[in-house]
Amino acid sequence: MNTRAWIVFLDESGVSLLPQIRRTYSPRGRTPLLRHRLNWKRASMAGALGYHSADPDRGARLCFHLKPGSYDTAGLIEVLEQVKVFYCGERVVLVWDGLSAHWSRAMRAWVAEQDWLTLERLPAYAPELNPVELLWSSLKKRELANLAGDHLADVADATEQGIHRITADPRLPWSFLAHTGLTICPPNLRKDQ
Repeated sequence: MNTRAWIVFLDESGVSLLPQIRRTYSPRGRTPLLRHRLNWKRASMAGALGYHSADPDRGARLCFHLKPGSYDTAGLIEVLEQVKVFYCGERVVLVWDGLSAHWSRAMRAWVAEQDWLTLERLPAYAPELNPVELLWSSLKKRELANLAGDHLADVADATEQGIHRITADPRLPWSFLAHTGLTICPPNLRKDQ
């Protein structure tokens, strides 16, 4: 692995117009009512959370993508094209799970043509090792909690506010990584050398 690469964790999640029900406070005897249209419109979001392997002072970087419907191989290649631009051609080691679209024949063929990108697979059934899962949790517990939007644009706006909240605090993306138990240690600080 190139020690001057960005280690980027990528994951997808879905949102819909059905609200994420969370507890809330209200005056005693006044149970809050959450009114919404029973609408199954869905959107998918992809987040790529990157940490520089040789220089943690460069900070964590978050690349975010939102689209109606769900991701397939072509949609994920579109996300990776955005990641390529986002990291300005720097080396990227992308870590993601075993979703079939991640390892499809078309995806592997596309990746083979990319000299900036190396893929690594997370162990099966180990979402706790992906810091992007904690990003989704943070969004769904704050900005998307009890949101009863009429349009997917309402969900997109709330999600964008959450992304701005997360990127505004440089410690938050690092806390997601720390919660996984993984660390990014610069080469000159490794104990095995």
